[in-house]
Amino acid sequence: MNTEEVVNMKRRFQIVGNSVELNRAIDVAIQVAPTDLAVLVTGESGSGKESFPKIIHAGSIRKSKQYIAVNCGAIPEGTIDSELFGHEKGAFTGAINERKGYFAEANGGTIFLDEVAELPLATQARLLRVLESGEYIKVGSSKVEKTDVRIVAATNVNLAEAIEKGRFREDLYYRLSTIPIKVPPLRERGNDILLLFRKFASDCSVKYHMPQLQLADDAREVLASYYWPGNIRQLKNITEQMSIMVPEPRVVTAQMLKEFLPDNRSRMLPVALGTQHQENSFENEREILYKVLFDMRRDITDLKAQVSRMSKDNHEQASHHDSQPIQILQGHSVTHAEPVAPARQSIADDIQDTEVYVEETLSVDEVEKDLIRRALAKHSGKRKNAAKDLNISERTLYRKIKEYNLE
Repeated sequence: MNTEEVVNMKRRFQIVGNSVELNRAIDVAIQVAPTDLAVLVTGESGSGKESFPKIIHAGSIRKSKQYIAVNCGAIPEGTIDSELFGHEKGAFTGAINERKGYFAEANGGTIFLDEVAELPLATQARLLRVLESGEYIKVGSSKVEKTDVRIVAATNVNLAEAIEKGRFREDLYYRLSTIPIKVPPLRERGNDILLLFRKFASDCSVKYHMPQLQLADDAREVLASYYWPGNIRQLKNITEQMSIMVPEPRVVTAQMLKEFLPDNRSRMLPVALGTQHQENSFENEREILYKVLFDMRRDITDLKAQVSRMSKDNHEQASHHDSQPIQILQGHSVTHAEPVAPARQSIADDIQDTEVYVEETLSVDEVEKDLIRRALAKHSGKRKNAAKDLNISERTLYRKIKEYNLE
């Protein structure tokens, strides 16, 4: 490891920390920079992955060319191909002009694909072609274009699990991860936590013209032992909060610090559980809805069977005692027992109607389609607001609109 180069890169890109894992990751980035190999940067959200593509570009022969960072998770599924590869005029509704994509803009330079696991499978196939041959085709065109770009990708998703679930192409994974770089989470960086706290506290002190925060000994222990699920981003936010809220003499105690730290139950759980947050929440809701509806159907079917048995038993009992002149029902005298059976039959009929109604409404797709239609109508067709109201991403909403032909 070239310690001097590592120190220079940390100083240049304002990377704070001296942990072995961090220094090793930076050293790998420095070594791979002069090559044209694809690099995959992995690590938890907020751990500082965005600095490594910059290190790689700065140390490459492409450093004088364009560097473009693309957040794949922030681009709707319907427009991601156009953003990356460009489109021809008239390729789709709203394509009033020809457009160059990021791969054309970054020709000769470096393109950083953040959250690469969020790419649709069709786009992954097109990206694989770029990696293998440097070729791509604009949306709405049949002409093959060429590009010469260095690709650095990053993700906080467990790609092995994504491949098993069919959400990420295995061949693309091997093409991207020619050189893997793993960025350690904050909780594994030891004293770096205190160094980062001092850095953020100093920045706030300068920015807001106030005395710098200091940590009491017990607060240092709490800070160092906390799980930090949000990593560096969470530490920075909490430091900024305390810089504003903590009064004179500006010394943070353990008790004060705990008031700013959220109740973090994940600290008690295995680290691997953190990947569950990457699951599509909308799909989880569909599964829950399926379960509820099928449980409802089973319960109503059981109820229908029970009422039918009761009706049958009562009818047989009425037939057996039809010679009796008086049947007592709810304290009133009647001269015949026959009305009892029809009444039971009426209940059974009601249950039959209920079952038919449940059968008609068991289509989750229809329920989902109706919810999306209502949300769009409520927000006058504004998809961003409708997606927020439905608690789903714009990309998922766009896909559902196409799937249900609601455009």
